[in-house]
Amino acid sequence: MSVVTRFAPSPTGYLHVGGARTALYSWLFAKSQGGKFVLRIEDTDLERSTDQAKQAILDGMSWLGLEHDEGPFYQTERFDKYNQYIDQLLEKGLAYRCYMKSEELDAIREEQERKGEKPRYPGTWRERTDYPEDAPYAIRFKNPLSGKVVFKDHVRGEISISNEELDDLVIRRSDGAPTYNFCVVIDDWEMGITHVVRGEDHINNTPRQINILKALDAPIPEYAHVSMILGDDGKKLSKRHGAVSVMQYRDDGYLPQAVLNYLVRLGWSHGDQEVFIVDEMIELFSLDNISKSASAFNTEKLVWLNQHYIKSLPAKEVAEHAKWHFDDQGIDVSNGPALEDVIAVQSERVETLKELAQISRYFYEDYDEFDANAAKKHLRPVAKANLIAVKDALLGLSDWSSRSIQEAINSTAESLGVGMGKVGMPLRVAVTGSGNSPSLDVTLVLLTKAQVEQRINKAIEFIENRENS
Repeated sequence: MSVVTRFAPSPTGYLHVGGARTALYSWLFAKSQGGKFVLRIEDTDLERSTDQAKQAILDGMSWLGLEHDEGPFYQTERFDKYNQYIDQLLEKGLAYRCYMKSEELDAIREEQERKGEKPRYPGTWRERTDYPEDAPYAIRFKNPLSGKVVFKDHVRGEISISNEELDDLVIRRSDGAPTYNFCVVIDDWEMGITHVVRGEDHINNTPRQINILKALDAPIPEYAHVSMILGDDGKKLSKRHGAVSVMQYRDDGYLPQAVLNYLVRLGWSHGDQEVFIVDEMIELFSLDNISKSASAFNTEKLVWLNQHYIKSLPAKEVAEHAKWHFDDQGIDVSNGPALEDVIAVQSERVETLKELAQISRYFYEDYDEFDANAAKKHLRPVAKANLIAVKDALLGLSDWSSRSIQEAINSTAESLGVGMGKVGMPLRVAVTGSGNSPSLDVTLVLLTKAQVEQRINKAIEFIENRENS
């Protein structure tokens, strides 16, 4: 059997962390089995579904690299198909018209709740044929009245639900629109879905969907219902815990590799291993190794993983994602050193790509003013002669390399009879505008000799103005 999985989000908001993890698990299982991964947009909620949310899902999936083999399919484009199957069920006596008004049903449910009973439709129109003329009606599925639905869940083991607990589900509303639970059944059948990976909040839908599949003589897929993700305070993950939208993690400077690695470990493990590249995830992933316990989100761990990938991935690969942040901060990287060269010298110094762009601006444009604390400490009158001397040494270099630059700085300090810090720190502040940067040899080599000269002159002028004030 060829494995086919699907991710089927409702486009009523952004792609959230829980949905992204479900998508990842579905994608990994399909890839691990040499199967197919289908993307389906379940937009039957016409009032809440938006084009913006649909695009947010597509953007999130693309950024994570979870490319689909088929789709995206949209349920709203398949209403005719669903209605054909509903008509078939009506003809076979497996569905029926229900003329009960919503007020009537509400009153019945209130009474059931008052008695401590489970709210449910009582089957009033199940066998009736005395249909009122020109009155609106819904279509309900005739759920079996006895027996039980039993299925083996890859995460939770065997689950058994008595049919007596299930009422007759509305499969087409009075406005003619087929309902979510029915659309899902038809889509899973027609798209050949063999394994359904979804959140535990869908467990109650599963027996209903299985009964409809049986009524249609359709194959029943295997199921894996994953637990929810909690915040570090033990409550359901929400906006109060910080970013919950996948694209917010991009905006905050996380690499997709780090987010994927973090998500896969939120409920799945392989021994004590923490770091997984995607190929390892595909090789090792199993639905049966998903934990049934809820997982707690830990931002510190995500930050640690992000830092790991910024440092360990090839600089060119990091640059592909970092470019977005430089653009977002208005830094034109076309005028200056290759972005991967900047990343190579800055990667050890940052936790996020957003931070990397912020501290790397001086490689691509002149700074407006010096960092006040750094200038106060290092651009003092005593540093003027040292800056003039190191400038002359640097401008005299015929070979603008890290080695030559370092030798020029060393020889300047030696000839002046001062410690390296007396030359290096004023030079660092002059060239970068602040007191923090990678080592001077790898910093200066990424700038042109003309840029270095101009910035040292700017620092000397600053010192002279300070002397005269």
